[in-house]
Amino acid sequence: MFTKAQFVDELKNALPDVLTTKVEAEKTFDAFCAILAKGIESDEGVRLPGVGSFSLKQRPAREGRNPQTGKAIKIPAKRAVKFATAKGLDEALNK
Repeated sequence: MFTKAQFVDELKNALPDVLTTKVEAEKTFDAFCAILAKGIESDEGVRLPGVGSFSLKQRPAREGRNPQTGKAIKIPAKRAVKFATAKGLDEALNK
């Protein structure tokens, strides 16, 4: 799995004429992540052609079990990020 540092290095290497320093590449990455998070939080979500789409899904409260004790516990409702791969990426990964 890529770390942030590895991703920033790859980004800088992919765009050497635009991102001349590692600091610029890191700022670009941070801005992209902030914009992505803002878009996911919106009602519309984010669609990245060739990659996939991100959206928020509401998960209802439910009852679960503590695996060590077997005791029933209440798991609160929460919002979770849903990701669906783009058709082209999905096909490329499954060749």
